[in-house]
Amino acid sequence: MELAQRSTILTPSLTLAIDSKAKAMKAEGIDVCSFGAGEPDFDTPEHIKAACIAALQAGMTKYTPSSGIPELRQAISEKFKADNNLEYKPSQIVVSNGAKHSCLNAILACVQPGDEVVVPAPFWLSYPEMVRLAGGEPIIVQTKEENGWKMTPDEFQDAMSPRTKMVIINSPGNPTGAVYTAEELAAIGEVAAAEDILILSDEIYEKLTYDDTKHVSIASLSQELYNLTITVNGFSKSYAMTGWRLGYLGAPEAIAKAIDAMQSHSTSGCTSFAQKGALAALKGDQQPVSDMREEFDIRRQYMLDRLKSIPRVSVVEPKGAFYVLANISQYGLNSTNFADRLLSKHHVAVVPGVAFGDDRTIRFSYATSLDIIKKGLDRFEEFCKSL
Repeated sequence: MELAQRSTILTPSLTLAIDSKAKAMKAEGIDVCSFGAGEPDFDTPEHIKAACIAALQAGMTKYTPSSGIPELRQAISEKFKADNNLEYKPSQIVVSNGAKHSCLNAILACVQPGDEVVVPAPFWLSYPEMVRLAGGEPIIVQTKEENGWKMTPDEFQDAMSPRTKMVIINSPGNPTGAVYTAEELAAIGEVAAAEDILILSDEIYEKLTYDDTKHVSIASLSQELYNLTITVNGFSKSYAMTGWRLGYLGAPEAIAKAIDAMQSHSTSGCTSFAQKGALAALKGDQQPVSDMREEFDIRRQYMLDRLKSIPRVSVVEPKGAFYVLANISQYGLNSTNFADRLLSKHHVAVVPGVAFGDDRTIRFSYATSLDIIKKGLDRFEEFCKSL
């Protein structure tokens, strides 16, 4: 049997593979400290679960509009205005099965075979695969530690060609925790606007920023950038709703309409009663979000201090999300060998940086308890000393 080429060019998710291996070891009774999965270890807040349960009990079990129930799209429109200074009408909003689905929809709607998409590295591992699935070519821009793992306008310009259709910006970013400033976004936006290049702005970690760092939506900086930008967000990270599979995007009317049409022929929309939970997330008590962010910040500082104290390991302070990217290249191992040996010998699971386009690094997630972080970093330090 011959499979379609689009299915054979994709690489399975290495983060999910590492997480599965760690869970299999735990099932065998091995004490594994896992820093692999990118999901909060907090439960979904009770008022969100209660809203979903109430909707289910009230019989909200039928199809909804493919782009989302009207009241949720209206709430997202209000959220964009209040939090991001963005004017998206409900008709410009599409609710999808997770922010990952929103990103894929945006790329499929805009990228044609032969188009190029600029992707700064280290990148979230699904971006290049989504571009390839659309028939496009990901153009990887290797960013530098000294620039805080952020792409500069010159690096962006150097990567462009007449075939460049889109650039992907992820701020706060996975796996680096980098957050672009308004000035940095404006400079990148100027390059994009000069060539009429679309911008996919993935803002899923928006509410997880630390110190005095402020999240900025690139589409809010000018009307010109607003017209070029697809803004993606969701509920997974901010509200600990990873398994709910609910994300959304705001886009120019024509793009939103195209995505809605695509979605009507694929998923038909999102789970009906789950959307009531999403509505409660936006409209209800935001204190759980603040509490979670404060706890993440404590873990971030602890992990950062510990990693900085280990010889031959270099880190850039993450300003958002819940990851630390560590450069381990001075140990003379590539990221896969390093991570494999760390897991097999010291039972610590991390994600090799090769998954993110940088084989010199490994990614730690601090979306796990402080006790596990302490124990896992003790083991990591022992492993580094043994090399």
